[in-house]
Amino acid sequence: MNISRRDLAGPSTVLGLVVVGILGTRAANALTADEEAVAKRLEAFRSAQMAADAKALDELCAAELSYSHSDAHIEDKATFIKNATAGKSKFVLLEYKDPTIRVVGDAAIVRFHWVAESEAIPDGKKSSTNLHILMNWQKQGTSWKLLSRASTKL
Repeated sequence: MNISRRDLAGPSTVLGLVVVGILGTRAANALTADEEAVAKRLEAFRSAQMAADAKALDELCAAELSYSHSDAHIEDKATFIKNATAGKSKFVLLEYKDPTIRVVGDAAIVRFHWVAESEAIPDGKKSSTNLHILMNWQKQGTSWKLLSRASTKL
């Protein structure tokens, strides 16, 4: 069997491009320490929403919170936590898909695709939501706090 340089160059060139592509993607997607901290707070917020955990939501939100829903009603921190933990419905599914995090000084701009299914407690009626979310987080002391949130129906 005769193997030429062309036979070897083809697969190795493709493999090289794949490796460079993967490494390049990893380097481009590497999070800074602040972005990583915001990502952890974002996941903690999602988990707290899913569990309707008032104590966790209180710790994650700034006192000045402005929380805007896709139907245009706006809640302050106390109202948001009260309504999010009232037990009128529960999340069956809550995903924050394709989040992007951009830190600018002591602020972080977070965007993601919200996909959720919830169930009304009294009658078991299920409803789905498909939203685009914009969150603004602020570094207060050593901790990132949710300062504002807005959503748009998709």
